[in-house]
Amino acid sequence: MTAIYLIGLREGLEITLVVSILVAFLVKSDRRHLLKFVWAGVAAAALLSIGVAAVLQAGTTYLSGPRQELLDAIASLVAVVFVTFMIFWMRRMARQMAKELRGKLEDAIQVGSFAVAAMAFLAVAREGLETSILFFAAAQGADTMQPLIGITLGLATSIVLGYLLYASAIRINLTKFFTWTGALLVLVAAGIFKYGVHDLQEANVLPGLNNHAFDVSGALPPTSWYAELLRGMFNFTPQPSVLETIAWVAYGVPVLVLFLLPLLRKPGAPAPVPAAQPAGTKPANA
Repeated sequence: MTAIYLIGLREGLEITLVVSILVAFLVKSDRRHLLKFVWAGVAAAALLSIGVAAVLQAGTTYLSGPRQELLDAIASLVAVVFVTFMIFWMRRMARQMAKELRGKLEDAIQVGSFAVAAMAFLAVAREGLETSILFFAAAQGADTMQPLIGITLGLATSIVLGYLLYASAIRINLTKFFTWTGALLVLVAAGIFKYGVHDLQEANVLPGLNNHAFDVSGALPPTSWYAELLRGMFNFTPQPSVLETIAWVAYGVPVLVLFLLPLLRKPGAPAPVPAAQPAGTKPANA
């Protein structure tokens, strides 16, 4: 539930920021009559996202055996691609997002009301579909209501934060927020990638299901709360296969380093520019 709460909070705040930017632009430019088209686009995107999540869940209900494992694996791998693209895109575009959205909305207004609704739909649908696929991938194997509770609490928290930001009641350093939640999501995505490899092994697409890399079940009993926390957050299992372990490390380590690299770089003082020598003269130390 913790990992899914983080997904709901992170993705939900992105959606809330997108909607608040669009709404604030229309309000400040005295175009409140277009708000209903923005909300129509947002509602349509929300319905699409819920529908995709329902279809994915229905697929696992009607499929069984290797086919179900293969569907779960594909969903996991797609989710990893989405979350990787999303965290790097947000790190690069966070400061320009408001300007870009206002420009697109202004262009849509010139076209007509339907274009306004379509622009809002596309802006929210991208984040909503990411949320649906991430939720499905992270919730695989759960047989309780905890994943649904986690995503609901995460989205609810993001809506409250988004409203307070819109009302200027609170101030959040969004750059730091998206940086550190992005780093945590890299670890979550590494766990999802590991889970996808495990599903491919269970579907007999990859070998080595019973070839374990290590076994720490004695130190981390599967039924203990801390083992459950590690499994739920990072998909850590006490007895992973060799391929699962390689997948986690091969994705998690380089992606986390690349994501945090701008923070690790410390700006140094610029190198001094040597003074120009008059033509035909030698340097002083010559």
